[in-house]
Amino acid sequence: MQNQNIEEVLSSHKLTVEDYDHIKKILNREPNLLEIGVFSAMWSEHCSYKSSKKYLNGFPTKAPWVIQGPGENAGVIDIGDGMAAVFKMESHNHPSFIEPYQGAATGVGGILRDVFTMGARPVANMNALRFGNVTRDDDISRHQRYLVRGVVEGIGDYGNCMGVPTIGGETFFDDAYNGNILVNAFTLGVCKSDEIFYGRAEGIGNPVIYVGSKTGRDGLGGAVMSSDSFTEESKSLRPTVQVGDPFTEKLLLEACLELFEHDYIVGIQDMGAAGLTSSSFEMAGRSGSGMRMDLDKVPAREENMTPYEFMLSESQERMLICAKKGYEEKIIDIFEKWDLDVAVVGAVTDTGNMELYWHNQKVADIPIDPITEEAPILDRPIQKPAYLEKIAGTTIDDFQKVDNDEAFDRLFSSLEVVNKAWVYEQYDSMVQTNTVKAPGSLDASVVRVKENKKAIAMSSDCNPRYCYIDPEGGAAAAVMESGRNVAMSGATPLAITDCLNFGNPEKPETMWQFAKGCEGIKKACKSLNTPVVSGNVSLYNETDGVGVFPTPTIAMVGVNASQEKVLPSSFVHDNSAIYLIGETEHDFGGSLYMKELHDKVEGKLASIDFEKERALWDFIIGLNQKAILACAKDVSVGGIAITLAKMAATSGRGVVCNITLEDERDLFSETFSRAIVEVKDPQAFKEMAQIADIPVKRIGKTGGDTFVCNSIKRNIVTLQKTFFDTFESTIQRDL
Repeated sequence: MQNQNIEEVLSSHKLTVEDYDHIKKILNREPNLLEIGVFSAMWSEHCSYKSSKKYLNGFPTKAPWVIQGPGENAGVIDIGDGMAAVFKMESHNHPSFIEPYQGAATGVGGILRDVFTMGARPVANMNALRFGNVTRDDDISRHQRYLVRGVVEGIGDYGNCMGVPTIGGETFFDDAYNGNILVNAFTLGVCKSDEIFYGRAEGIGNPVIYVGSKTGRDGLGGAVMSSDSFTEESKSLRPTVQVGDPFTEKLLLEACLELFEHDYIVGIQDMGAAGLTSSSFEMAGRSGSGMRMDLDKVPAREENMTPYEFMLSESQERMLICAKKGYEEKIIDIFEKWDLDVAVVGAVTDTGNMELYWHNQKVADIPIDPITEEAPILDRPIQKPAYLEKIAGTTIDDFQKVDNDEAFDRLFSSLEVVNKAWVYEQYDSMVQTNTVKAPGSLDASVVRVKENKKAIAMSSDCNPRYCYIDPEGGAAAAVMESGRNVAMSGATPLAITDCLNFGNPEKPETMWQFAKGCEGIKKACKSLNTPVVSGNVSLYNETDGVGVFPTPTIAMVGVNASQEKVLPSSFVHDNSAIYLIGETEHDFGGSLYMKELHDKVEGKLASIDFEKERALWDFIIGLNQKAILACAKDVSVGGIAITLAKMAATSGRGVVCNITLEDERDLFSETFSRAIVEVKDPQAFKEMAQIADIPVKRIGKTGGDTFVCNSIKRNIVTLQKTFFDTFESTIQRDL
């Protein structure tokens, strides 16, 4: 190291001189290049959460139904009758921007491994995607359309090859994502609650076994790359993007599930970001153990690979196992049967150090505890962004009035509203035959659990416009929206996983947004009794100094006591009564109305009332249990008019509705904690509303071939054409 320019080495590893001094103190000597690489990966933003950890510590993480909270590969909740749901959401933003197909595909592969490494068979995937402007004929929009096509194909191909249904998600477009798209992947698996496996390496002398694909040079430096902002130059970082192989992953999944049927192992860990480095250090670190690894025994895909490359490669479809001594051959037999690479590469020790050997020569010796426990926790400066003062006072009354008829057409045809069939039809949503509520059926997606006849509902949500005008309120609103969607299916919301996507943490304004976003999630999850059980932070979503909107994506998971009682979100019968639940205020801050009609993301966020929100959930769940409702849909983006139109277009049924409002534009207001329901028994419905002290109003009925909402009148076929054809024609326009 002395012969090299240390400043250049540190810079290329995104380490500071202070970090280097700290490393020397931990090692009590100068580090070699391999050791610098290991510290660089483990102390990267992506692996250590050094900028965010301070704000994540206060998340509510416990409840009687939480089996495993944050800190493991995925979170686990009890879903009754000896069964558990295992789930997590993660980002693959930077790789997907550089190489959309492989970046998105390997994001799906990584999150699947996080779930099945816990012993659960994956039963559902979702994704939350944010792209830039795709509507214009300029270079930016053409590139964004290319990114959409690549990401969707990558997600679809990987999930389909794995035989895991992709059952829902969200797709959002805004110029704020022109420089950085966001690709957040979610997986949920199911297993017996007493058969959960953890990522631990303990028991002196127990062998450490490598399984899966061979290690190559792909993905080198991926964790470090994802811990920095983009510039024009860094957009060509293709070597740092991993390449996935879903067929190998499918074999790995089945081999692991076969392994879990036997009592052969102590722990198992996915090799995700920072590959062999993070998996080995995390497994030993959780148990306070040491570990010896012989890197020359790691299966290699390329010739002349170095210890540095073995430790920092992010080749896909690999796991690390801590086995019980004496069972090595049985484990090897299982993985060889599935035609996978398998090798004993080390053993658990009592030294507390990670000792790395290369052909019996020690090439690194690093204390394990300090690399995790002494990772920098930064207290970055925070400052409220100046723009908030300028936009807070904006209301729609500052603009010229737009006729409701014109407003409806503009909003209903926006890419945020129209059906995304072009996306979800590339995903196999019915494989495994457990999908009850598939993509395109509005609100939450639902799978049945064969083992206990229950249903699991899940929804991914975040409105970045809300988070831009009010980071705390917007993050809380994302928790509310995801929970509301789950409740609309008749399921009780139980817990969330999150994916916190923000800009450059070195900017005080970004850290203020992050801190406020975390505060919003804490308050919402605590008040609504939906703890955080897993999650991910993605910072540095910024290119050439321009960051994305704050985007704390929330995925809520809930349980319905009966798979027979899953509530639809679009109309079911003709001549049914339609009711609006909740009160409508004049709320247009951050609304679709202001964005589409006036090209502004400004104003004050609608008021948040957690008690009112939870009361709505419980009201819908109770009504569903008594079979009083035919369908339920929350009122969200675009307000009452757009919600009714989506329900009508999806069901193919007309509606005639008349809603009395103080201001006719309030048809498009985005007041929280509201729902539209199709009621089978109006008398029983009104009685339950009275008992619950919840305001309800009959606004119309279903039936016919026309959509009527106050002065807005459209033929249902015309409505459906706009709803179902707009998205595909936009995304495919270059082809």
